[in-house]
Amino acid sequence: MPITQRNKIGMLEAMLFANAEPVETDRLAEAMRADPAEVLTLLEKLQKRYDETESGLMLLHFDGDRWQMATRPYYGEVVKRILDTRRNAPLSPAALEVLAIIAYNQPVSRSFIEQVRGVDSSSTVSKLMERGLIEEAGRLDLPGKPVAFG
Repeated sequence: MPITQRNKIGMLEAMLFANAEPVETDRLAEAMRADPAEVLTLLEKLQKRYDETESGLMLLHFDGDRWQMATRPYYGEVVKRILDTRRNAPLSPAALEVLAIIAYNQPVSRSFIEQVRGVDSSSTVSKLMERGLIEEAGRLDLPGKPVAFG
């Protein structure tokens, strides 16, 4: 079954959505196993479609032939509200426990946290870092130079 133009545009959307940073046309073409000129044409069509339909998304084109999917500025306020809602969600008991361990013993490694709790804490530590409640505080002078959290 041949790949249609609609499929190719879908591929571009998926790749651009998944990348937080701008992506070069050549890199997109390589991933699609397509000609860069064809990919450039498809990107321009996608950009035009977003603009014509007043989509909440837009396609930005940067110097160096890089592309990035972004939220249209008009919708920035409502996007900010949904992100603030997620950020202000209450912490789980596990997150409070990890936060207390770090606050009391900082700087500590992930393995120290897991030793105190007795369970894997990598996802909890990641979520706390994402919310800006903890941060990397360098590396500990231990074998393997583990990251310290504070």
